[in-house]
Amino acid sequence: MRGLEIMTYLFRKSLCALALSFALVSVGNAAALVEPTLHLKLQRGGGRVALTLDACGGKTDTRILSALVENSIPATIFVTGIWLKRNAAAVEILRAHPDLFELENHGGRHIPAVDTPRKIYGISSAGSPDAVQAEVESGAAALASAGGPAPKWFRGATAEYSPSAIAMIRKLGFKIAGFSVNGDGGSLLGAKETARRIAAAKDGDVIIAHINQPTHAAGEGVIQGLLALKQKGMTFVRLDDAEDVGNDGTTD
Repeated sequence: MRGLEIMTYLFRKSLCALALSFALVSVGNAAALVEPTLHLKLQRGGGRVALTLDACGGKTDTRILSALVENSIPATIFVTGIWLKRNAAAVEILRAHPDLFELENHGGRHIPAVDTPRKIYGISSAGSPDAVQAEVESGAAALASAGGPAPKWFRGATAEYSPSAIAMIRKLGFKIAGFSVNGDGGSLLGAKETARRIAAAKDGDVIIAHINQPTHAAGEGVIQGLLALKQKGMTFVRLDDAEDVGNDGTTD
């Protein structure tokens, strides 16, 4: 009887160990998201940066938009279908300055391009390959409906991706826009820190900030940082105007 009890104990212990190992693998897989970086290829006599601005939803920070137009600062604007519907006046201004603004795909409904169910920064992911594809394609369709050139770049909500979603998006024909300078911390930073981060950008950097939070202090910091870079003699380029280097198969 004692031998049977020992065998039962060992069996149960092995089952617990097996369950724990599966749990650890599951946690590891769930954590395996990618936040891609993106740089411009350096050139002789450089001093170039790319400003990218996300328009996720909500309204338009006209402080930033006006400063870009008044100071002739080019930018690549990643827009969602939601934002396009709500900001017709801003879209008209962007379309009126094709020399400055390049509009690209930020998804149809601002859903993270992750093909397994989870939350990133509190936002529910697409959750399946079909849902990722729908988010990408609906964003492109919204841009097509708004007029102008077809988008070539995609940036998902939260800028984090599952590796399999990256491969799918590339097969759909889009480059994936990472970044090298997080300018405004999702528009949650104060003006001073936002300005400091952006003003510190170096040759080849790709800056990310937001243009859809007109009540946030970060917007003023975006302007201050950009003007500081311009005063230093930095040249601003759009993503389509420069060769780039992205990691994790996002641009090659």
